[in-house]
Parts: sequence; structure tokens; C-alpha cells
Amino acid sequence: MKSLASARTTQTITPAGQLLLTIEHDAVRGVSPAMLRWWFENLGKEMTFNGQTYPRYLLWHPRDHIHWELAQRSPDGGSGKGAHFRIVEAFAANPAYYVDSTECVEKLDEEGISLVRRIAGVEIFRLEHRFGEVPAGASYKSRMVVGVASGAFRWPFNHIARQRIFSDAMGTAWLTHNVEEVSMLENIVPSLYSAR
Repeated sequence: MKSLASARTTQTITPAGQLLLTIEHDAVRGVSPAMLRWWFENLGKEMTFNGQTYPRYLLWHPRDHIHWELAQRSPDGGSGKGAHFRIVEAFAANPAYYVDSTECVEKLDEEGISLVRRIAGVEIFRLEHRFGEVPAGASYKSRMVVGVASGAFRWPFNHIARQRIFSDAMGTAWLTHNVEEVSMLENIVPSLYSAR
């Protein structure tokens, strides 16, 4: 896995009090945007490593990933737009940074993937990964927003969310986690994609 220093990252608080995290990853070598789309569409399958079979999600980040499931299929019966992904992980393998959440796949194509969580129609979480082509393989940019953008209660909600649900320290741990898992894609995806 690549280190945090291999990417350009930011961690800020928006004018509305949301936590905003961005990452411009090092190129994902030997991988195309089409391969990245395929990876996310087939994340729930298994793969073999050293003669043992494992869920792909666990080998994607062996230290931090705990469980992934397709909580709800997309309208076309797959894992694309409209599906719901349940993601269970602990950044830096730290129980204080444990996440068990289910998000809706708002977008999944060769340009990227967007996962969104809403409560009563109000967006409280957004994670976007954007793909592009570069000579070495694929460019990969990540953007996470935690909190609500508008409304009378945005400041108290965002403050509580950053204290109790997804803290600034947890955001820092996520930056490292995401750089590590994205860098693993160049070690996993090409062989799986060619054998599909």
C-alpha cells in the first residue's frame, strides 16, 4: 500500500460547518476507468490469494475492512446506480474509527462512483470518486463531505456529527485509509479483470 505522502490531500471545514476531505491519488497503474467501474460493480465477489478464497472487499484493505454487502440491488437487479452498499470498516484498525453504514449508489460509471446518505430526504454524507485516463493508467480523485449544506439546524447538526459520528480525527485516519486502499487496486484489479 502506498503512503499518505503519495497523494495530495486536504481536510477543511466548509462555511456550513461540514467536514470536507479531498484526495488526488497517485496514478493507479495498469488500471483503466472501465476496470474501476467493473471493480465496484463486482465488489461482492470472492478472489483467491495464496490458495485461500476471500471476499474481495477484505483483501482490498486487509487491516481495515471488515464487511461489505449489497444491502439493496439497483433497479436493474445489479450493484450499479440505485443500489445500496453496506460498508463496515475501522480506519487504522482503530475501534474508535469504526463505521457501519449503508449508502445509496447515486452514480457508477466510467467517470466514477458517488455514494450518498440521506435522512428524511436531507443529504448528510457524500463520497465521490472520480476516474480519468492518464498514461500510466487511471487518475483517481476522492471527495468526502460529512454534514448538511443548508437549513436552520445545519450548524448544530454538523457540530454534533463532527464530534460524535465522524470526527476530524477520524477524517484524518480516513485520508490514510483511502490512499492505502486505492493504491491496492493496481495490485488486485488487472488480474481479476483479465480473468473475468
